[in-house]
Amino acid sequence: MSRHLVRLSGPRERERAARAIMSAPPGSMVEISAPRRTLNQNSLLWVYLSRISTAKPGGRRLSPDVWKTLFMHACGHAVQFEQGLDGSPFPLGFRSSKLTKAQMGDLLDFIGAWAAENGVALDDAEAERRREPGEKKRQLRALRERQHEGR
Repeated sequence: MSRHLVRLSGPRERERAARAIMSAPPGSMVEISAPRRTLNQNSLLWVYLSRISTAKPGGRRLSPDVWKTLFMHACGHAVQFEQGLDGSPFPLGFRSSKLTKAQMGDLLDFIGAWAAENGVALDDAEAERRREPGEKKRQLRALRERQHEGR
């Protein structure tokens, strides 16, 4: 039997899931999980992380990826560090794509509160997330150039 994945978004999908369950052979497994984080939540996360990285709170010059790892660890999500081939540590197990909508909401709330306590402005982050894709790419390039110059 092949794997079936059904997003329960309406009555038709629920009926399809019920039919699949009723026709499944004995010993089959069923898992129902909470919805995963949304693309909008993910976009907002990266706007927040980029803002924090650019602000360098407390003099910390960290990439958005490292900030993401720190915030996920602070929110209780498993983060493990392994020694890289060059001897420097790198994080494992911090994929936000595995978070549920609620978990991602909690993470965003935590980041927002932390940023406010540390003087990082995120007030217009939602508006920035909604900008044209081409404009976002130009802004990301400029941000990366500024970060590279600061090294």
